[in-house]
Amino acid sequence: MWGSGWDMGLLWLFGSLLLAGIVLLVWLAVRVFAGGSGRSGGPRPARSVLGPSQARQILDERYATGELTAEQYREQIRVLSEDP
Repeated sequence: MWGSGWDMGLLWLFGSLLLAGIVLLVWLAVRVFAGGSGRSGGPRPARSVLGPSQARQILDERYATGELTAEQYREQIRVLSEDP
């Protein structure tokens, strides 16, 4: 009644920003604690249980999504083709 009316508008702004911040924190917590997921959104299998064809498929996917450069991709292909 004695002010210009800005107090209520600032209260709505603060409340909206606070709510958005809480939603963002919950979203980040879910992403962090949901497990180690790759770019595809699903968990990646352990490397020790992969056969050569599965390892090559993962390598191809990582190259296709831009996680690896062409040089890194060729080096990993060379390593996969070597006998253990």
